[in-house]
Amino acid sequence: MSAHRRIVLIAVAGALIISTSAPLVRLSGVSPATSALFRCAYAVPPLLVMAWLERRRFGPLPARSRYLAWAAGLLFAFDLLFWHHAIDYVGAGLATVLGNLQVFIVAFAAWAVFRERPSNRLMVATPVVFAGVVLISGLFDSAAYGANPLLGVVFGVATSLAYAGFLLLMKAGSDRTVGPLAHATTVATLAIAALSPVFGGADFTPSWPAHGWLLLLALGPQLLGWSLITYSLPKQPTALTALLLLVQPMTTVALSAVALGEHPSPLQLAGCVVIVLGVLYGSRRAQPARTVAEQDAQVPKTSIV
Repeated sequence: MSAHRRIVLIAVAGALIISTSAPLVRLSGVSPATSALFRCAYAVPPLLVMAWLERRRFGPLPARSRYLAWAAGLLFAFDLLFWHHAIDYVGAGLATVLGNLQVFIVAFAAWAVFRERPSNRLMVATPVVFAGVVLISGLFDSAAYGANPLLGVVFGVATSLAYAGFLLLMKAGSDRTVGPLAHATTVATLAIAALSPVFGGADFTPSWPAHGWLLLLALGPQLLGWSLITYSLPKQPTALTALLLLVQPMTTVALSAVALGEHPSPLQLAGCVVIVLGVLYGSRRAQPARTVAEQDAQVPKTSIV
């Protein structure tokens, strides 16, 4: 097997593993704050071990990198709390599709902060994608799926805003992977525990089988899935990565229909297609030369997606 094909398969495997995140949240049957708390808490121990090994090899993280990782962890806490509420309101599949909006938020934030103008494709795709968001919201659809589709979209957009901030802070810090992620995840765990009363409260002692689903969520999508994608990102073209990561939201929609009985309305499904096509179109660039920041802005990543 060629090295290129192996990298592609690794990226697809990571995207498929991450696509189980939202269904696992639903299967756990716990409150949004509880699932957000334990998906981080269970991932902290293995991350700390990996960070310790990285520290032995490269030395301690600079103080600036630690501070940025802590700030990123706080935003990651809000990201998970918002997203897990979106799952409750609009379903696992549609909430995951909404998570891909952050690609646009990161791009325009980078324009404001770093003076990095988004591509023409991205600017054209933005209103198209938000038209898809309106379709998912059920504003014009009496058959819309979800307990409260409009509120689900509000939480979905809030998820993308928090996750965009998380990405920008992580980008501004160290170029290492495990150390900053371990710091951010630890801070996120503490922040979710502190913020949980504001977001409906967390059950600190969920019973089985909820614990099993949450453990699988932490060690599968949170740890293994993102490790595979992080490994593959720098080893293939950005446009190809964007295409491969679109496996994740559509797979989640399919899994949610089969495993959870979620059946979005035709207009909501049309909104999914519009968003995915818009993200795919907007994430491609005609220019052969790209900065690292531009690549980060155009690659669609999930909330933890």
